[in-house]
Amino acid sequence: MVLRNIVIIDEEKCDGCGQCVNACAEGAIEIIDGKAKLVSEIYCDGLGACLGHCPRDAITIEKRQADQFDEEATHTHLAKEQQARAQADLVCPGMTDKKLREKSGPASSDAAAVPSQLTHWPVQLKLVSPQASCFADADLLLVADCVPFAMGDFHNKFLKEHSVVVGCPKLDNADFYIEKLAVILKANKLNSLTLLHMEVPCCFGLTHIARQAITSSGVDIAFEDITISLDGNVKKRETIS
Repeated sequence: MVLRNIVIIDEEKCDGCGQCVNACAEGAIEIIDGKAKLVSEIYCDGLGACLGHCPRDAITIEKRQADQFDEEATHTHLAKEQQARAQADLVCPGMTDKKLREKSGPASSDAAAVPSQLTHWPVQLKLVSPQASCFADADLLLVADCVPFAMGDFHNKFLKEHSVVVGCPKLDNADFYIEKLAVILKANKLNSLTLLHMEVPCCFGLTHIARQAITSSGVDIAFEDITISLDGNVKKRETIS
């Protein structure tokens, strides 16, 4: 062990937004059980690139005895993470694009009492193809995956006449989402983009993902940012350009 700078994370302050994970080029930080954690001292170079990205000021640098930064081990760690993400993206039958119904089309006689307004499959941002036909000239919803459970009228109030992608900004890989959404934006001329997330702090990471994806894509598009309360009501609407 050597005396050197090392990252310290205050779990009491951390809300699990994941912005520090995106900022750490060495992959030293992961979200585990809803909190940012230093997975290994040997992956942390102690330079503190993550400090300015924490909205809760939960990260500090202190000088103490710690395992020495291992650049070779860090490269191996990053390569394994990249391979794991690639394997997760392998095509499975559930990922095949499907058109379920025409928008606003009539429900069949054996449909549910309240018919679904979903027009395509899959819906997970991780699984959709950026070239899927559902994105062409679409009004796209980017939705935190808890929102449809909180809102009893989500289908008729928001999903109707829209295409949708869903994900969790707290538990999923934000960098991957930024890259995927940027490709969707570049590959398709969207009519509109609307973002829905819950009022809990970690869910606002979806706004960060949308901002970064738009910047990365170079597409000039504003989006409506809608905050949903825990009791399923619209708490706030904001247009972000």
